[in-house]
Amino acid sequence: MRGLRYDRYGAPPNVLGVREVEAPTPRVGEVVVRVRAAGVNPLDWHLVRGEPFLLRMMNGLRGPKDGDVGVDVAGVVESVGEGVDDFVPGDEIFGHGNGTFAELTRAKASRLARKPESLTFEQAASLPIAGGTALHALVTHGRLEAGQRVLIVGAGGGVGSFAVQIAKALGAEVTGVCSGAKVDFVRALGADHVVDYTRGDVMTRPERYDLVVQLAGDYPASALRRLLTPRGTLVLAGSGAGRDGSSLLLAALGGFVLSRLRTRFTDQSVKMFVSSTRRDHLETLVGFVERGELVPQVERTYSLEHAAAALTAIESGHVQGKLVVAVSG
Repeated sequence: MRGLRYDRYGAPPNVLGVREVEAPTPRVGEVVVRVRAAGVNPLDWHLVRGEPFLLRMMNGLRGPKDGDVGVDVAGVVESVGEGVDDFVPGDEIFGHGNGTFAELTRAKASRLARKPESLTFEQAASLPIAGGTALHALVTHGRLEAGQRVLIVGAGGGVGSFAVQIAKALGAEVTGVCSGAKVDFVRALGADHVVDYTRGDVMTRPERYDLVVQLAGDYPASALRRLLTPRGTLVLAGSGAGRDGSSLLLAALGGFVLSRLRTRFTDQSVKMFVSSTRRDHLETLVGFVERGELVPQVERTYSLEHAAAALTAIESGHVQGKLVVAVSG
């Protein structure tokens, strides 16, 4: 089968290539999926570049232990392993796989859900990581309720485009922060107010929010907390574009620790998390889709042969919504 692979770290166009690789077989609790489409996430280019360096501790110091690329997937079940009784060959699914920029991928059944009929494979492939991150930020950690005010920093990106829609579906008053090029896009998603950070400083706004979610940008946690109500919550779920991820991570952790210490003397809270994909999370997203409250925003679809260009585009930080790689028709 064909799959996108890399055997050394570097810029995606320089190290990625489509190769003939061995087809996977399902292990216990797993299925093999014939990939129709795969979502593109910042994690993909970070792994390919091996940046920040901390990622190499998990993926290989001198070179990648596993040259697979991609985790988001939508496709058709090809075969099932022992212990899987909730999917059969031919089922249309979406979720989290391993090396999804390939014709076939292996995935844990517990990380898959049935694809909504109303979505194309490309739309469904854009949902798992970004949609799950938005859901965790707003609901699991933000505990957003109807009538509350939420500020979403990075509202025009992949996670942000889902976060705006989910927050509106939950009955919140939504303010999105984005670049000028994405203002109309964020407003069309349903945001009540949109702040163009290139023309005004969100930190000077007089409004206070029950929940502030940072998905992009490099605002210190201590500054974002000043935008909260006395009992508000700050969720740190992302940072700005660029490859200096180690310094950004350390700065975020430092700000998080400082803010956590300060929250001991206030009723505010600060949360950081690593998103995970489970079937119940995916099914919650399906519920929003089936009620017409969530529509994946796919800016562009690339072929498998041009997937490196998709990683380069998402690395730029200027993508509006999501990018997807179409693998088979």
